[in-house]
Amino acid sequence: MLAGGAAPDVFFLNSSDYRAFQKKDVLLDLTPMFKQEMSLDDFIPSAAQIMDIGGKIYGVSDCTVSPVLYYNKAVFDKANIPYPPSDPAKAWTWEQFRDAAIKLTVKDGNKVTQYGAFGFENFYMTTAEIASGGGNIFTPDRSKMALNTPEAKKVLQSILDLRVKDGAAPTAKTLESVGMKANQMLQTGKVAMVADGSWALQELATMGFPVGVAALPKFTQATTHGQAHVHAAAAKTKHPKEAWELLKFLSSEEYQIQNVKEGLWMPNRKSLYTEEGMKKWLNSKVHPEGFASLAAYFKDAQPYPFTLITQNKVNDIITEETDKLWYSGQSVDDTLKNIESRSNVELAK
Repeated sequence: MLAGGAAPDVFFLNSSDYRAFQKKDVLLDLTPMFKQEMSLDDFIPSAAQIMDIGGKIYGVSDCTVSPVLYYNKAVFDKANIPYPPSDPAKAWTWEQFRDAAIKLTVKDGNKVTQYGAFGFENFYMTTAEIASGGGNIFTPDRSKMALNTPEAKKVLQSILDLRVKDGAAPTAKTLESVGMKANQMLQTGKVAMVADGSWALQELATMGFPVGVAALPKFTQATTHGQAHVHAAAAKTKHPKEAWELLKFLSSEEYQIQNVKEGLWMPNRKSLYTEEGMKKWLNSKVHPEGFASLAAYFKDAQPYPFTLITQNKVNDIITEETDKLWYSGQSVDDTLKNIESRSNVELAK
């Protein structure tokens, strides 16, 4: 639509595509209007860094989302195991998480009837765990991969071992074979813990079981990454002022809070993480007990690294190589080497 001159004036844009679109000069430069009415200082750091392209703004963030750990409280209660902490300052280590996942795995003969955990083989989650271990995906200038490191190797091997050695995690194919999604497995107690995006709470809160939300297990320090879509305007729009008015509304408290209250999003403004600000969106029907202590996890999140590059083919390369790791017996060493060598070709373009 953009290439054909038929694009809408304002559109939703995945933040991982934001820089690739801007590089093609198809986004309206919003900087003058943005600076008149907004400030990057009002946004949480991850949202501000994602929007800022060389000191200019071409898209405005609506919210933030991050990977978190969900769990079924009833399964934990039955096993008499303490819940994973919501407070990131008290987050479980990977060893504590693994120990709980093994204890929460139940067998009937040789058949597993309840798994301890699921979801970490999704690289969206893996990325957060690598960050928690002090690793990086890219070099600081994002010109090359920085993934082939002991920190990343430890994370990938630990995630693989959870399924292959410990037998505490199912494959995605296992879920397909029983005809259930991860949320349904969690609801029915077939999985005790699921790593997923914070947006999943909107559905989980309506599923009629005692769901809890916690910080992800950490390797060194508790951390997660933050990102979400932006809204942008076409560079060739004939209505830049009207487009800005809509963009401004789509990032407003009025607009985002209705979705934050339902568990779909988390706020992208610092003011909404203050004690008074949180009163505007915390919803006891949606946000589990202790969720307020998890708020800093979102506010202080690192930017999702793939939002800061323009070569999106890197994502496909990572998926191809990690699929070989999870399902075809490729070693962690070979996986990281292949990702780095193949991705660096793309990043050099």
